[in-house]
Amino acid sequence: MKKSFFEAPTPCGPCNVAYTDWGDANNPNVIVCVHGLTRNSRDFDLLAEALSADYRVLCIDIPGRGKSDWLSNPADYTYETYCSIMSALVTYIRTPRINWVGTSMGGIIGMMVAAMPNSPIQKMVINDIGPFIPKSALKRIGTYLALDLYFDKQSQIEPHLREIHAPFGPLTDDQWAHMAKHGSRQDEQGQWRLSYDPDILVPFKDTMGDDITFWEVWDAIKCQNLLIRGRDSDLLLNETAKEMTTRGSKTELIEFAGIGHAPSLMAPDQILAIQRWFS
Repeated sequence: MKKSFFEAPTPCGPCNVAYTDWGDANNPNVIVCVHGLTRNSRDFDLLAEALSADYRVLCIDIPGRGKSDWLSNPADYTYETYCSIMSALVTYIRTPRINWVGTSMGGIIGMMVAAMPNSPIQKMVINDIGPFIPKSALKRIGTYLALDLYFDKQSQIEPHLREIHAPFGPLTDDQWAHMAKHGSRQDEQGQWRLSYDPDILVPFKDTMGDDITFWEVWDAIKCQNLLIRGRDSDLLLNETAKEMTTRGSKTELIEFAGIGHAPSLMAPDQILAIQRWFS
């Protein structure tokens, strides 16, 4: 694994975007992995390692998360900005065709990129998100996003993540520790915080009042899709997932029991399902 940066344009100026690079850098078969709203590229370490035998795997820190720059104007934390950054990535790696794995927010970005004319995405894994998102789930996410907590010790991060991300499923102790290590940062005052810009809440608040629907995006997608759903998910409802398999391009649905939003993609059975689908 190699840690790197590329520069991408944003409405408020150039932004350094961090990513981890797995596998052979000369391999033309590329998978891009994009995380959820408050998470980061290191969530994909286990999946990327497993896929790197056959693919070059690039795991991105969306601006405002992980090691990427924060945007000076919170209003620019939008899907338009994120899609523009993904276009810059494709230009940067000089690969005309890519595959995609996107969790939650990363799945929405993937759907939007895949719906574009002449999209570079040829196959896509969408993890627990769809073109209908109920406002009740948005409110739940907004509640913990608004907390902006401080911790005296890094060791206090893990219990917090275990609580708010319990729907991720039965992670091992090492996996929770991994998420806490890479999902936290120390500020200038020496306190520990979660590794995202609290101002990502600013545009998110505008989405919390109503259900979100964008079926027109889904219907425009031409690539093959694997849709992963936690069977207890409150973000990707069962009826939404089933409808996604009956309209638009060819989509296969896999559900994992005992998991909500969203499957961590760290469990062996989840990783194996993705490996088999790509192969």
